[in-house]
Amino acid sequence: MSVTVELPDGCSRDYPDGASPLTVAEDIASGLARACVAAMVDDRLVDLQRPLAAGTHELRLLTDRDEESLEVLRHTAAHVMAQAVRRLYGDDVQYTIGPALTDDFQYGFYYDFDLPDGIHISQDDLEKIEAEMKAIVRDKQPIQRTEMSVEEAKAAMKDRGQCYKLEMIDDMLAAEPATGLSFYGQDDFLDMCRGPHLPDTGKLGKAFKLLNVAGAYWRGDETKPMLTRIYGTAFFDKKDLAAHLERVEEARKRDHRVLGKQLELFLLDETVGPGMPLWLPKGATVRRELQDWLQGHLIGQGYQMVVTPHIGKLDLWRTSGHYPYYKESQFPPIRFDDDAAGEPEADEHGFLLKPMNCPFHLEIYKSKQRSYRDLPLRLAEFGQVYRWEQSGELSGLTRVRAFTQDDAHIFCTPEQLESEIESCVGLAELVLRTLDLDDYRVRVSLRDPDRDKYVGDEEHWTLAEDKLRQVVRKLAMNYSEEKGEAAFYGPKIDFIVKDCIGREWQLGTIQVDYNLPVRFGLEYVGADNQTHQPVMVHRAPFGSFERFIGILIEHYGGAFPLWLSPVQVAVLPVSDKFNAYGKSVVAALAARGIRVELDDSSDKVGAKIRRATLQKVPYMAIVGQREAEGETVSIRHRTDGDLGATGIEDVAGKLAVERDSRGATPLTV
Repeated sequence: MSVTVELPDGCSRDYPDGASPLTVAEDIASGLARACVAAMVDDRLVDLQRPLAAGTHELRLLTDRDEESLEVLRHTAAHVMAQAVRRLYGDDVQYTIGPALTDDFQYGFYYDFDLPDGIHISQDDLEKIEAEMKAIVRDKQPIQRTEMSVEEAKAAMKDRGQCYKLEMIDDMLAAEPATGLSFYGQDDFLDMCRGPHLPDTGKLGKAFKLLNVAGAYWRGDETKPMLTRIYGTAFFDKKDLAAHLERVEEARKRDHRVLGKQLELFLLDETVGPGMPLWLPKGATVRRELQDWLQGHLIGQGYQMVVTPHIGKLDLWRTSGHYPYYKESQFPPIRFDDDAAGEPEADEHGFLLKPMNCPFHLEIYKSKQRSYRDLPLRLAEFGQVYRWEQSGELSGLTRVRAFTQDDAHIFCTPEQLESEIESCVGLAELVLRTLDLDDYRVRVSLRDPDRDKYVGDEEHWTLAEDKLRQVVRKLAMNYSEEKGEAAFYGPKIDFIVKDCIGREWQLGTIQVDYNLPVRFGLEYVGADNQTHQPVMVHRAPFGSFERFIGILIEHYGGAFPLWLSPVQVAVLPVSDKFNAYGKSVVAALAARGIRVELDDSSDKVGAKIRRATLQKVPYMAIVGQREAEGETVSIRHRTDGDLGATGIEDVAGKLAVERDSRGATPLTV
C-alpha cells in the first residue's frame, strides 16, 4: 500500500504507507519542515506527525503564515498553561476543558480548573504561571498523540485523579459510541483531546500572554461546581501580540458597560433581573432617535407598522416550531390553570413569553383573505422579546434576556422574492453606512443536511438557499458560505461588521422562509384565481436595539454623532451673572429642536468644559460678557476645540443641518 499526496501547486508525490505530512515537508525542503506547524489533509486539520492512510489525499502544509495555524498554536498554549498550573499547584488540580478561541476578540484560549481546597489563583498569580509556561517552552518537550481504548482512557484519567475527564468520557460515549479515544501528552502532562497540536512545546515561542482570571460553572450549569477559568492569548510573532494587547486596551476604554454608567445611558440592576436592562433618559433618547429614523425609512418603503403582545398561547409556538426547536432558549411556559395535569406540552392553557415576533405577524397575515395584488405585504414592529440566556453568558447589552428587535416580515410571491431580498440588503447597507459601520462582509448561512434541527422539505430549502446565493452574487457582495448556521426554518444572510478597532460583530440578518407559511397555512389568491403559498422573508437590520447600541457605544467610544447624542449642546456660562443669558441661548436652541442643557453650576468654566467633554457632548456654547453683549456664543467642539464665535440663530441653523444630514455637513463657524 502507498500514499499519494496532491499538493496545492497541482503536483502529486508518492510515499510508502505510514508517511506523515512531516515526511512530505522534509522531502520538499528541510527549511519547510522546520517552518511547518500542522497540515490540512482533505480539508481536515491534523498534526504534522499524523500517519496518512493509504490512498490519495489533498495536502496543504501549514506554517505560521496560515490562518488555521493560529488555532493549533492557541490550543497548544492552553495545554502548556494547564501543565504549568499543575506543576505550580500540585497534582490534585483538576483540569477540565481548554479550547482555542479564534473567534474571540480579546482571548485566544482558556482552561477551566477545579483547584484543591485552600488554593486560589488571582490576577497577581498570572505572571508566575507565565514564567512556568516559558520554562516548559524552553524545554522543547515533544508533544505526542496516543490512541487508547475506552478502558485504558478511563484508567489513565482515574490514575491521575481527573474525575471531570471521567465524566466527559461517559458523556462523549453516550452521545457517540466509540471504541477508542485520543490523548496528547508532553512530559508529565496528559490530556484527552482530539488535537491537533504543535510538534513540541518550543514551537509555542514567546508571544503569549495570560490575561484574566474568572469564575465559570462546570458545564455552564449554576447547580454545578464553580471552576477557575484562566484566559490567555497567543500569536506567532511578538509584534502581533503587542498590537493585539494594544487593541484590547483600547477595547477596555470603550467598554459599553463602563461608558453606559458614565454617560447615564442604561442600568443593569440585579434587583430587576439579570440581563434585563433599564434604559435611562439619555439612553432612551438614543433608542428613540434610531427607531424614529429607521421607521421613517420603513414607512417610505411601504412597510406597515404593527404592535403585538409580549405573551402568546403555547400552541402558537408549537405551530411555529419555536417550541420545542427553540425550547432551551426560552423562559419556561406559564400555566394559569391550577387543575391542569401533566407537563406544559400537554397543557393547551399554557402561555409563553415571546422569543420571536414572527408567529404574531403570521396570524395578522391570516386575519383576512389575501390576493396577489396585496403582495408584497411588509409588516414591521419594534417588538420586545425574551430569551433565557444562561447567566454565565450574559454580558452588558450585547447578551441580554429582554430586548427589542427591529423586526419585519415580508410576505411575497415567489416571483417577488429576489427583489424583496435585494431591498432588504439595501436597507441593511443604509443602516451600516449611516452609522459608520461600512467595513463588513456577508455570510450566507446554510443548513447542515447531517443535522436534525430543521423543518421543511428539501425542495424549499434548495430554492431558498439558491435565491440567497443568486442575490449576493448579483450584487457582487463579499460573501462566504457557512454550513450549519441557518435558522431551523430557513437559510439567511448575516452581516458581519468590523468596528473601528477591528472586532467583528454579527449585525443584521435576512432570512428566507418557505416553511412557516406552510405550518400556518398561509395562502393568497393568484392571478389564475387559484390559491398559492406565499414566501416569507424575516429581516432585522439592527438585530436588537440593546446589542446594536452596545456595539455603537464601543464603536464610537461613547462619542455619538450629533444626531444620536443625548445632549447635543452644553451651554456654559463663564460665571453666575451670565446664567440668564445662558437660559435664553438654551431656549433659542431648543426651539430649533436641538437637545441642549445649561450648566449653571458655580464651577469655573474650565471645570464645566471638562465635565461636558467627559460626557461626550458634541458641542459647547460658552457665554460671557462679550457673547451676551453681541448676542453670540463661542462654540467649542469636544475634540476639535474652539471653533469661534457666531450668532445664536446661525449656530442653531447649522446644527440643525448637521443633525438632519446625519453628520454629512459638520458645523463650521
